[in-house]
Amino acid sequence: DPRGMWSTPGNAGILPAWTMVGLRLAAGWKPALPGLPEKDLTTRPRRERPPLAGLAGRWRATRYHANETTSRASTMKLYNSIGPNPHAVRMFMAEKGIEIPLEDIDIMAGKNREPDYLAKNPHGTCPALELDDGTCVSEITAICEYLEELHPENPLLGTTPEERAEARMWARRVDIYICEPMGNGFRFGKGIRMFKDRIHTIPEAAEGLKASASDRLAWLDSQMAGHDYICGDRFTLADILLYANLETFVPFGQPLDPELKYIAAWRERVGERSSAKA
Repeated sequence: DPRGMWSTPGNAGILPAWTMVGLRLAAGWKPALPGLPEKDLTTRPRRERPPLAGLAGRWRATRYHANETTSRASTMKLYNSIGPNPHAVRMFMAEKGIEIPLEDIDIMAGKNREPDYLAKNPHGTCPALELDDGTCVSEITAICEYLEELHPENPLLGTTPEERAEARMWARRVDIYICEPMGNGFRFGKGIRMFKDRIHTIPEAAEGLKASASDRLAWLDSQMAGHDYICGDRFTLADILLYANLETFVPFGQPLDPELKYIAAWRERVGERSSAKA
């Protein structure tokens, strides 16, 4: 009797209603519901278990499928040019053994300011990474972190939350306090003929910006005593950012202070890495 499924106030001392249902099913009871065919619920097909059971198995299966996806032929390409930012991304790729086709953009001729390129990267900067679906990712940190997630081997950010936080902290410091003022010191100074019709330039700020970068380089030198790299003994994105910018701007009116002995030793050490020539 289907009504027996429901408990009532008078059921004291009787097994709970759903327990009774379970016992009836176990005995082969076939509930008949109006308008529905009878079905033997005790003989429903057993669902096959995945070959790798448990959380660890599901993780391994997920990882396998992720690797299978990323190993398929990719159509990604990197829009490349002269300058410190593309150099940094190429260096990052070389350190990790990543090969992505390059398409050179002639920024001297302003090709990065033409409609075809701006349709891909409205900011008009290089580099830009075009993904398989046509989406473009620009900005060094965004590109490098994306590549690190796809290719976690030879980590350049870290393998733990603490290591990644440290690498990002130093990369941020290097970028904001050294690379940005160095770059704008060049754009507003020696490079102004190239940039005056492309961005808002402040010629009178050039010397102050270069002095600010030099001041922060002196501070960084004081932090690097006893360290091979900016994050101690780990070579990270922070080292790549600083090296690429120094190699670009030191020859253009922003020489290193010879008193910065730790930075000088670090620069020589990084320059010996094969990725430095990427």
